[in-house]
Amino acid sequence: MKRLAKRASIVLAMTLIIILLAGPIRAFSQAAFNIPFEFKAAGKKIPAGEYWLGLSGEGQLLLRQISTGKELLVPFTEKLSPPDPPVGEPRLVFDEVGDFAPSYTEYLTVYVLSEVWLSGEEGFLVHTTKGAHKEKTIKGVRAEKEK
Repeated sequence: MKRLAKRASIVLAMTLIIILLAGPIRAFSQAAFNIPFEFKAAGKKIPAGEYWLGLSGEGQLLLRQISTGKELLVPFTEKLSPPDPPVGEPRLVFDEVGDFAPSYTEYLTVYVLSEVWLSGEEGFLVHTTKGAHKEKTIKGVRAEKEK
């Protein structure tokens, strides 16, 4: 009986250690961004503003507008290998493409979220734009905890 109690306490201690170590790792999987333009992500138009971005429990990216709390799951097509040297700060890469307004008289710039890089992590390819486009990068800050 004493052996069983000792084993149970060891298992409990190891579980607590793993949980405590997993917390800081998850903290690096979160970032806050101030995006000054409207953009598209996951097939939806997203207004300019401040956003929190992190990994969801479903293995997707979770984008949350800080002011409203609205959330959007953003699927990614593949993980990207970390660059050398590793990314020091989180960043979002947008594909800047042109599009005509419905009236075909005005040429609009559309930003499409294409890559997500969280500090110390692999990148995530969200969208691939075929054809001519420019890239625009927005830098963020690490978020220690979910907002």
